[in-house]
Amino acid sequence: MANTKCCWTCPEDWDQWSRWLAAGLHARNRWRLPVLLTGILFALGRRTVTTWLRAAGVSDDYQDYYYFLAPLGRKTKIVASRLLVLLLRTLPLPDRLLAVIDDTPTKRYGPMVEGTDIHRNPTPGPADQKYLYGHIWVTLSLAVRHPRFGSLASPLLAMLYVRRKTMSTIPKWRGWTFATKLVLAARLVEWIAPIVKKAGKTLWIVVDGGYVKAPFLRRVLRTGVTVVGRLRRDAALRDLPRKLRRGQRRGRGRPPTYGKNRISLAKRAAHLRGWETAECTVYGQTVTKVYKTFLATYRPVGGVIRVVIVLEDHDWFPFFSTDPDATAVEIIEAFADRATIEQDFHDVKEVWGTGQQQVRNIWTNVAVYHLNLWIHTLVELWSWCRSQGELCDRRQSPWDDAARRPSHADRRKALQRNIMQRELSTLAAVERLPRKILRLAKRLMALAV
Repeated sequence: MANTKCCWTCPEDWDQWSRWLAAGLHARNRWRLPVLLTGILFALGRRTVTTWLRAAGVSDDYQDYYYFLAPLGRKTKIVASRLLVLLLRTLPLPDRLLAVIDDTPTKRYGPMVEGTDIHRNPTPGPADQKYLYGHIWVTLSLAVRHPRFGSLASPLLAMLYVRRKTMSTIPKWRGWTFATKLVLAARLVEWIAPIVKKAGKTLWIVVDGGYVKAPFLRRVLRTGVTVVGRLRRDAALRDLPRKLRRGQRRGRGRPPTYGKNRISLAKRAAHLRGWETAECTVYGQTVTKVYKTFLATYRPVGGVIRVVIVLEDHDWFPFFSTDPDATAVEIIEAFADRATIEQDFHDVKEVWGTGQQQVRNIWTNVAVYHLNLWIHTLVELWSWCRSQGELCDRRQSPWDDAARRPSHADRRKALQRNIMQRELSTLAAVERLPRKILRLAKRLMALAV
């Protein structure tokens, strides 16, 4: 008979959260999701699905778990929606939420993995590998500011980008359709915007310059969100339309939306006048920024935007917001928080081993990528109210900075220690164990995590 129970007893809050996420799935198999999450938490070595099942103690039931992944990949929006609601109910979030969208590749191996292709490598490394073979994921994370640890991000939902020429390699019965990165990013905003609005909060979306294009902006702005992003230096900006003087009659047709004069960002940045300074919190530090701000009209947005040019020691950078009433400090700080998603990409690859799961079905690939995203968010949620001393112990590393904030790997190890200590305490309460055995078990736990 197959083993249907995980070999680890998780904390009560973790158990409740994982069951809450699984409640959106079919009742026959929903209990498998908490077991998989626990297996991911304790998996070591190469993070394949079999490693997850071995860590959870359900290797005998491996076939049913593999079959469970493909249906899970088709219902990622349902689980991600419940995860977002969980964050809204649990964390002390402000009235204005900040979501970050960007794309990242994951390396894959083998020609039979569906949806894979050759993509540009954003991190070539010492070998200078300009391209890699794998998947591209357009990912959405919720950026939050921790009262002690600064800006963090919680990944929620992602969509797999498959190139048009690769569509022929995917079987038609998978039901996969082609969409560009801009369309996928717009779908992510259309998914999160109604949930945030129902919670009574406003939403800002932060994107990099690659998504500042009309197919994304026009579709996203219809949801009522505010977009913050980086402008091209040669962006086709125009001044504001000319207002009519009192008593002057307007001509035939609609009033103009865009001004007649072009605005050159390079000339504005080179001009010595108009610069201001302000204190901004960026990358966890309060610094003084030199900036210049003005209103302009931008055709991809379809109206007026707030432009902010930030002057750094080595160069200048143009940013914008679709809300003309936004302040320069809000725009600068919002775009600085975009870096949190880059940390997410690093953590889900280095800590959780995203891309190492050797599965072929495209919906199974979607499921395993989201499982890595969700376990990342759940670990951050579990560690939110815990002190630095509970999350990391640097006494064994005197060369390290004791004041450094706990990394995501530290948070994961803290949760592992918590579960192991609970197991050991339960065992010691049932049977009186010798002190030598208890000390040995604690030393082994320290080595294990």
